Amino acid sequence: MERNMMQELVLWKEQRKNRMPLLLHGVRQVGKTFILREFGDRYFKNTIYVNFERMKIVAGYFEGELGPERIIRFLEEYFDQKVVPDETLLIFDEIQECERALTSLKYFCEEAPEYHIAAAGSLLGVAVNRKKYSFPVGKVVMKTLYPLRFDEFLAAMGQKHLVSLIREHFEGIREMPGEIHQELLHWYNRYLFIGGMPAAINQYLERASLVNVPETQNLILSAYVADMAKYASESESTKIRNAFRSIPAQLAKENKKFQYKLIRKGATAGLFGDSIAWLVSAGVVLPCDRVTRGELPLVAFRDVSAFKLYLSDVGLLASFTGILWENIVRNELSDLYRGALAENYTAQTLTASGYDIYYWTCEAPVVEVDFVIQRQGKIVPVEVKSGTNVRARSLKYFADRYVPECIIRLSEKNFGTDGNILAVPLYAAFCL
Repeated sequence: MERNMMQELVLWKEQRKNRMPLLLHGVRQVGKTFILREFGDRYFKNTIYVNFERMKIVAGYFEGELGPERIIRFLEEYFDQKVVPDETLLIFDEIQECERALTSLKYFCEEAPEYHIAAAGSLLGVAVNRKKYSFPVGKVVMKTLYPLRFDEFLAAMGQKHLVSLIREHFEGIREMPGEIHQELLHWYNRYLFIGGMPAAINQYLERASLVNVPETQNLILSAYVADMAKYASESESTKIRNAFRSIPAQLAKENKKFQYKLIRKGATAGLFGDSIAWLVSAGVVLPCDRVTRGELPLVAFRDVSAFKLYLSDVGLLASFTGILWENIVRNELSDLYRGALAENYTAQTLTASGYDIYYWTCEAPVVEVDFVIQRQGKIVPVEVKSGTNVRARSLKYFADRYVPECIIRLSEKNFGTDGNILAVPLYAAFCL
């Protein structure tokens, strides 16, 4: 699968001055190992791959002195390969299983920046769940790999030409030909069901069938639950699981603000705040905080007491709730839950595109804008509609109050303009 992250990896490789080791993290089974090995195969003469979970002998060697030259000589002997700067990629996979290996990245940064070292691991393990040694702050380049965006999904499906077509029509806000517009909406609906996890996409590509996709997604969800037991105490992992299982109910409301009472009766932020923080740190959920004002900078108006949580992948949300493919294509879902899927898709897309996502509400009158982002130094409200009914009272109120230069409405309608609102089809959200 062609990933957008590959371009960032190439830029890192080509950096000549002050290059630091790279640390690629992301939620479990998002494709970190695959893309690093593909990167090595394409752009280096040879690759040395170390998996610290499986290669205990190699991990044990890092318990000694961490001088880069000592480590390089050991790796050359162990793998019987020469490590040549600019020609060899060193991959340190599952690096959270060897804290000393993570610490060694500091010394590679300071003493041997000529070597290309790309590490991969769980964010929980590498940054949160540290036991003995500190994280090498300021000594590594950190990048997050997210599930495939819709444009990457189309490319994986052999529809890369549609990605270029979408971009062309977005840039000119030109109406997409009706037949192609309907075809893209069909692909969008398929993405809602499959999502962007590589294993689920591979399952579909191998079988040319959607039947077994939920089984693959459920295995991924089970792995997330297993991590809750691995990286948290027994009592805390129970609370984390309960908070996690409340996500579908949280999103099935008109007001999708996270409510602790939906976890269990009597639940409070004091009891479950750490559990929410764990889910965010693990990358399992995507936070969307409320802002009190639609002005720059958004982070200055963040209200930490009010937030929404979306799943990291919309396909996992569909699987979580037992939605069937025919429920989506036959339009059998409740309007509320079809809206929840569209919002989760948008949150996932904006996050993968590098945005911090927020939402805005006003109490008098009661209105809410689904997402507010900072785009190219401007405030951009983004309203999400799951169908073709696009009345947007909230957008008008926000626009009258803050007068943004750009207003985006995502829906199943074609490209166009509606007064000062840019109408963008849901399938083009990645263009933002």
